[in-house]
Amino acid sequence: MTVNNPNTKKIVILGGGTAGWMAANLLHHYLAQYGFTISLIESPDIPTVGVGEGSTPQLRQFFKTLGIAEQDWMPACNATYKNGISFVNWSEKPGFDEYFHAFPSAPDRQTAAGFLQNCMSRRRGFNVDAHPNRYFLSATLAQQALSPKPKGQATVAINYAYHFDSVLLGKYLAKIAINSGVNYIQARCDKCHNHANGEIKSVELHTGEQIEGQLFIDCSGFRSVLLQQHLAVKFNSYQDSLFNDSAIAMPSNSEHVIQSQTLSTALSNGWAWKIPLTNRIGNGYVYSSQFISADEAEQELRTKLGLLDHADSAKHLSMKIGRVQQHWAKNCLAVGLSQGFIEPLEATALHLVQETIESFVSAFSAGRFTQQHQQQFNQRLNARFDGIRDYIVCHYKINSRDGNEYWRANRHNSNISDSLQNILQCWDQGGDITTEINRQQIAGYYPAVSWHCLLAGYGRFPEMHTAQRQTTTTDDNLQLIDGFIQECANNFQPHASALKFGSN
Repeated sequence: MTVNNPNTKKIVILGGGTAGWMAANLLHHYLAQYGFTISLIESPDIPTVGVGEGSTPQLRQFFKTLGIAEQDWMPACNATYKNGISFVNWSEKPGFDEYFHAFPSAPDRQTAAGFLQNCMSRRRGFNVDAHPNRYFLSATLAQQALSPKPKGQATVAINYAYHFDSVLLGKYLAKIAINSGVNYIQARCDKCHNHANGEIKSVELHTGEQIEGQLFIDCSGFRSVLLQQHLAVKFNSYQDSLFNDSAIAMPSNSEHVIQSQTLSTALSNGWAWKIPLTNRIGNGYVYSSQFISADEAEQELRTKLGLLDHADSAKHLSMKIGRVQQHWAKNCLAVGLSQGFIEPLEATALHLVQETIESFVSAFSAGRFTQQHQQQFNQRLNARFDGIRDYIVCHYKINSRDGNEYWRANRHNSNISDSLQNILQCWDQGGDITTEINRQQIAGYYPAVSWHCLLAGYGRFPEMHTAQRQTTTTDDNLQLIDGFIQECANNFQPHASALKFGSN
């Protein structure tokens, strides 16, 4: 890129959807002050995927950055609060058939130490309570259908995320972006034209009009029109370690109580999500087409939901699991599905969209709006994708289900990274997981407490020895933990009350 080019200040985004409009809003927020203009091209003929309906807590920062209040966007997107995720039937070890993955929060500092201590003791064969659900406030909030929002003047604050209708969220963000000055073009992209140096010069619309720019953002989904198709950037598949490549989405009616957690339930050849919105429940089945057909998977999901006799339409999707080798190549940045996708088990899709844009803006501006820091940016983003992949692979690798070949194949799969292998070896040998994670410098992807929740939640412990059936955390201390957590929980609103924004 040359800053003397007359199109230096023009950024063109190809593709809408949640990723495209998130990118448009963030780029406008950070770069408009430097004279950059943003145009987004969206084809009315290409539907968005529109089934990702959960987030990580990082999405809160996105709305804070843009100055958008929860009472404004959440009702418009049928959104609810998310305290975390419950994993059901991923383990068949007695006492560990379900566990809750909490978002670590300030109150947990009073209780998590007891959990980590008991994990270490249990790994050494002592008879202690090392199940994560007892030690985290958000697990209790989810169990009691409480929101993460305190009552009245209560000052207890915790980390949380959201559930939402992703199609509505995309439309909402489109309005925000357009009202902020983003140029919206409804058209189909038919061709791309290059400069002599191989960088993209323009995209040609079906009308024949050419839209020029200095920087192009590829938000065209799995097709990756600009980065993978036009610039021929290679794709690294994760298929050897993450088998799931397909999904079915199907809504069902709301329940009497709106839960404040995502449910992830293991099925025969994958897992089912259950996401509560204010107007419905979002359901789906993420599975591997190597082990079950689409029709069989739909039948299994309908049986689970009790919708065998209903005419509810099921949305079938294919997933391309992996990442590109370069997210930012020449003058093109891929965002969202065009850069890669890690299956939706931990709801990281929008997290990675946000991380990509914010990291890009930091690198782009630090290099005086050139490609100076492109290589370092790609290295950091590849490491983040791979780190998240490893955490999700671990869910499958350590499963103890024996019902069918899918779960056995996952458990016996040797295609795992050295990073994950070292973590599992450290855990199984009674080592210090926190030290290992810090040694690998991967705490920024998932902190040590999350790894403890995952491994302990599955009951990955040795058999207890008769001579070691003793406790290191006394019953009195456990009762203190129980009392502290319940006392904190008493300060939070019921989920349904917290969603009545007009009356707050």
